[in-house]
Amino acid sequence: MKHLTKFLFNTLLAACLLTACEKAEDLPFYENGSAPAITASATAIAPAPADSLAAGLTLNWTNPVYAADSATYKYVVEIDQAGNNFAEPTQRIVTGSLSTTYLNKELNNILIAKGLAFGTAYDMEVRVISSYANNNERLISNVLPIKMTPYKIPPRVALPTSGKLFLVGSATEGGWNNPVPAPSQEFTRLDETRFAGVFKLKGGNEYLAVAVNGQWDEKFAVANKNLPGLAEGGDFALGLNDNIPGPAADGIYLIVLDFQAGKFSVTPFKDDELPTALFIVGNATAGDWSNPVPVPSQQFTRLNSAEYEITIDLTGDREYLLLPENGNWNKKYSVADNSVTGLREGGEMGYNLPANIPGPAVTGTFKINVNFATHRYKVTRL
Repeated sequence: MKHLTKFLFNTLLAACLLTACEKAEDLPFYENGSAPAITASATAIAPAPADSLAAGLTLNWTNPVYAADSATYKYVVEIDQAGNNFAEPTQRIVTGSLSTTYLNKELNNILIAKGLAFGTAYDMEVRVISSYANNNERLISNVLPIKMTPYKIPPRVALPTSGKLFLVGSATEGGWNNPVPAPSQEFTRLDETRFAGVFKLKGGNEYLAVAVNGQWDEKFAVANKNLPGLAEGGDFALGLNDNIPGPAADGIYLIVLDFQAGKFSVTPFKDDELPTALFIVGNATAGDWSNPVPVPSQQFTRLNSAEYEITIDLTGDREYLLLPENGNWNKKYSVADNSVTGLREGGEMGYNLPANIPGPAVTGTFKINVNFATHRYKVTRL
């Protein structure tokens, strides 16, 4: 019996060795795919609102020829504004097909979501990224430039009939008193459908926006003030029941109401303080660099919570600064680099930046508008 067991063991060992020596079949080899090439049905798209349901753009691309059933191939179509390098693209996933079509209203929604203005042609870019269904072997196509123009659609929230907007509530300096202090609690209108304001707010309180100072008939509020995160922004509408919850902490805040989207946002103001007055100083002005400056000739008029404006004679090819306190050099509004092209006509300014603002190239009378909601100024020759 002992010999039989030894014989069987040796036989099994020999069989295993013979099997191990046999050459295994070669594993299958799959060629890499090829990046798809994309083409478009149009190079410029500017539909009318009546054509919102019509096909606006059809995209086709070549087969990347992966080593799998083409019905499982995954394609991600991306659309973004030119120059963004597809950092924030709008994406559509397509499986198996070598084409996709966007309706005009779909393209319009993409453009509006990016905050692009109605009736203006924008340079957009389109590409497609192919892959296996599990996202392996992602291949990026060529990039197509396409001009797209958004058309106007009714805003989600009806615009204030007055064309103005005011802030009222326990979070504000004026409390619930209505009429509110103006211009400090009036919004500025950024464009057709957006209003913005910079306000000192008391933490842990509430507010509303009203269309007419002194009236409660047309007020903009929220549906449920207890929703998490609503102090930082959310949905608003006309005539809702709840006040808008303010930020938890005291501070200066930028509030933006977007009637097109029906959304509002609340963010801390980026400067240390909000000026309650504004003055201009510099060799472009009659007062030169003498500080304090002559008033009222070099003092701005406050238009609302965020905007100041002045009409003034300026000497050509000189410079100036903006002062929140007349006679104080420690606080000023200026620019980061006064060699930037176009700053004579306007641009971005900020608190205590290193460079003076370049004045107009020629002598004349000018209107200067300064908007602290956008931190931009605009210079117009009269």
